[in-house]
Amino acid sequence: MSLSSRAHQLMKVLVEQYLHTGQPIGSGRLAKLSRLSVSSATIRNVMAELEQQGLVESPHTSAGRVPTDQGFRLFVDHLLTMRKPTPAQINAIAAQLDPRHTTQDMLSQTSRMLAELTSMAGLVKLPSRQITKIKHIEFMPLTEKRILVVLVLDDHEVQNRVIVSEQPFSPEQLVAATNFVNQHLAGKDLSSARSTLVQKMTAEKERLNDMMQFALTLAESSLATTEVDDDYHLSGDGKLIDMAENEHDLSRLKAVFAAFQQKQEVLALLNKAIAAPGVQIFIGEECASEGLASCSVVTAPYQIEGEPVGVLAVVGPTRMHYDQVIPIVDITAKILSSALNHSE
Repeated sequence: MSLSSRAHQLMKVLVEQYLHTGQPIGSGRLAKLSRLSVSSATIRNVMAELEQQGLVESPHTSAGRVPTDQGFRLFVDHLLTMRKPTPAQINAIAAQLDPRHTTQDMLSQTSRMLAELTSMAGLVKLPSRQITKIKHIEFMPLTEKRILVVLVLDDHEVQNRVIVSEQPFSPEQLVAATNFVNQHLAGKDLSSARSTLVQKMTAEKERLNDMMQFALTLAESSLATTEVDDDYHLSGDGKLIDMAENEHDLSRLKAVFAAFQQKQEVLALLNKAIAAPGVQIFIGEECASEGLASCSVVTAPYQIEGEPVGVLAVVGPTRMHYDQVIPIVDITAKILSSALNHSE
């Protein structure tokens, strides 16, 4: 979009003022705030051009103008001056994301922190079970054909399940099966572990003795029921009510809360964000969600061993302080990634 430097300056001032007051900005006010040595008529002409390009609009109750979603996009991409998080904020985030805590505790704490630091809704999409690594598997006898499987994952989670074997077994066989399976699967993520099992059970079928076949069969049954998470932690959604300024805002919030409750649209947006590097900003209709069409969503992926495994986000009105929210989301994702990679 081709705009003059004067138009850029006026657009920057208009958006910053609107974010501060929430009120339409008139040409006279713009002339004073921008400190441009031009006439009010010139400013009106520039504003008419901006309106023609879909960057600002005039509410029917006022002669002043407000930015559109396209106007916010121009502002965020080209005109925004970021505010770096203060050392105190960075230290506070790092202090609450202690690597000695469980992964689940750190993720839920992150959503709460984002809500507290921004006074908006904080979201953290949980990592897929497919990337969670296996620390240890143990098979324990219950009855002659019923086995308790203890699955220890690298996020400090322990899962117990019961499987039924088609053949009887001895405690010695279960010990041998435990040792064999851990030798081949410990340290692998769940997806790789399943692939390893299938490959060994097909390619090496003739070479495996009965005990090895028995061990692989038990492992396959154990991992087949491991769920893949598709969920998120949500905190601070009630804060959005405090930001509503009129009945129209409250009515649009119903759609936002419905989207949070139904989850599919929100998860679709978060899954889209996890594939993109760094901070992403979705404004209004860019959220591709009817429920979030009145919102802006600022996202950043978090990583384990250099691979993006989840995403965190702040959800709020399009009239949010992007200069503060974007750096907070960015630094929180980096600190969370560091904590997860140093988790015990």
